[in-house]
Order: sequence, then C-alpha cells, then structure tokens
Amino acid sequence: MIEIQNLTKRYGQIKAVSNLSFTVNKGEILGFLGPNGAGKSTTMNIITGFIPASEGSVKVGGYDIMENPKEAKKHIGYLPELPPLYMDMTITEYLNFVSELKMVDKSKRKAQLDDIMELVRISDVRNRLIKNLSKGYKQRVGLAQALVGSPDVLILDEPTVGLDPKQIIEIRKLIKALGKQHTIILSSHILPEVSAVCERVVIINKGEIAAVDTPENLSKGFGTSSKFSVTIAGPKSSVEGYIRDIYGVKYVEQNLEKEKDVINYIVESDKDIDVRRPLFFAMAKAGYPIIELKSMDMTLEDIFLHLVTDEKGVEQ
Repeated sequence: MIEIQNLTKRYGQIKAVSNLSFTVNKGEILGFLGPNGAGKSTTMNIITGFIPASEGSVKVGGYDIMENPKEAKKHIGYLPELPPLYMDMTITEYLNFVSELKMVDKSKRKAQLDDIMELVRISDVRNRLIKNLSKGYKQRVGLAQALVGSPDVLILDEPTVGLDPKQIIEIRKLIKALGKQHTIILSSHILPEVSAVCERVVIINKGEIAAVDTPENLSKGFGTSSKFSVTIAGPKSSVEGYIRDIYGVKYVEQNLEKEKDVINYIVESDKDIDVRRPLFFAMAKAGYPIIELKSMDMTLEDIFLHLVTDEKGVEQ
C-alpha cells in the first residue's frame, strides 16, 4: 500500500533523512520509531505530500505522491501530533468543513460522518464547540477528520500524547479496530503501546533505518540467549537440579523465596531452544507446580535504546 524507495531529504548540507526504503503492506499497522531529531516527522511529511523529497520516491496506493499528488492524497488520512482543529466550530461543523475540503459526495456526507462519529465515540458531543472539549475528545475529533473520505491509509503522529491512562487505552483499542480496515503508520514515543498495537516496526536513527522487523523477531535477534522468570512450588535443591538437567538451559539462579518452598528462579537458555515445555513436563512429573512464568527477553524499549545510544550510553 505504501512504497518508500531511497528517500532522502536535505536542508542545505544537512541530511534529515538518508536513503530510506521500506514498504507498508495493506492492512498492516506499522510502528515508526526514532529519537527526537531522527527524521520521523520529516518522513511523514514527505509521505503525506506536505514537503517534497530531495531524492527518492513515495507511492501510496500505487500513485507517486509528487507526480500524482491528488490521487495519492485521496488514499491518506493524517493525524499530526497537534490535531488541525478549529476551536470555534462545533464537531459537526468542523467535520462538514473537512468533508468539503476532501470533496466527499454531498449525498454520502451525512451518513459517512454519522458512522465516523459513532466509530470514534463522539456522537454524544457532536454539537459542542471544539474548544470546550477535553484533550481526549479533541484527539478523537482529530482521528475523525483523518477518517473523512474513507482513506485506505492512516498516518498517526503521537495520537495518545498528553492523554491520561484511560484515554490512552481507549485510543489504543480504537487504533487496533481501525487496523482491520486501514493500513496504519503509527509514530509514538510510548513503546509498550507500539508493542501492543503494531505488527511490525521501523526504527530510524540519524535519518537512517536502524531496524525493520516484528517486535518479536527483534527481541530474538539481539543477544545469544533467552531469559525468563519462573516461580515453582518445591524444594530448592530438587527443583534446581531438574531445571539444570533440561537440554538448552545455560544458567539457573534463585531470585526470591516468596514463601516456604515457593521460589522464583531466573532461567537462561540458548535462544534457539525453547525450554518451557520440557520444564513444564519435568516439574509435572516431579509433582512441583509452576505458579508463574514470565519472559525476560529484551523489550521493544530495550531494543530501541540499544539501537539509538552509543557505547558510552549517550543518545546518538
């Protein structure tokens, strides 16, 4: 749905973006990550046609954003970090205005706006002035304007910034629901949110691509081992012995005794060998129940920090 080839943007002698190439598949939710100044906003502004590239191309729905901007932009709905709202309009007035700008067929306009307002849950405040809405509702109105015209592609820049935890969860659920019918690029600094919502991530640093993959594959790709925490009810000496005998286990350490003979262990294994099933069967055979098991592999946040900081721990 989106094809980016050799994308470069120069400002004088400075390269804000350098030779980026990646694709976003139809129906995919792609996380777009990078530290401040990495080139995320520049890239999104090029994709949406707000600024031209110095080199390279962007195609949306098969149309080049510079050669056929009108056709390409028909496929795009854009929510910038600061939603482009008119505070003295009501929600209905504003969305009608956006419909006119996007040249939505007048005969379909009311039904489409009713559906959009119901989807983003703003129908109950449709006649309120935008300036009187909470931050969460303003974000919903911003999402609504991006959906006007039924675009195939949604580009969302920090859609949950400034929201409270409840609002973040609501917007996150909405984005996942929208992903069933739209191709989405999501830029966010809230990395657990990206892990929860996105199927694949692109991480850029200093204007260049640092990694492209699923969060799971990125986690597996770093390091030479897999680590997890397991709590088992049974005597330490026996349990440790059983764990150490499992093929692939490299290291076992007692972490915490939660109560008598209920102990938490840190287990490290070869990353290409899944020892969880053998561990389950070994403990079941011995009669020692597993109370809890949690992965301790690298999170998306760990990977992000690894890719964008230098050896001295300074953000590049």
